[in-house]
Amino acid sequence: MHDEAAALLAYRRHFGDRLRHLRARAGLTQEALADRAGLDKQAVSLIENARQIPRLDTLWHLARALDLTVSDLTAEET
Repeated sequence: MHDEAAALLAYRRHFGDRLRHLRARAGLTQEALADRAGLDKQAVSLIENARQIPRLDTLWHLARALDLTVSDLTAEET
């Protein structure tokens, strides 16, 4: 169980880093991404800092705000 928890935390960190990278590549601040996705800025911050796991509908809104698909957003490469 410990290995699974560690793996999940590592993926959450990876996803947060990926979202931060994609947001920066799009030239957006956290606030601008949140506005485009219809989210609160704090939600974007929590996801980028691996403190919150986004729900599927949140992933969809983030992907659309970045002009990506959910698959693009969740891909493991950076």
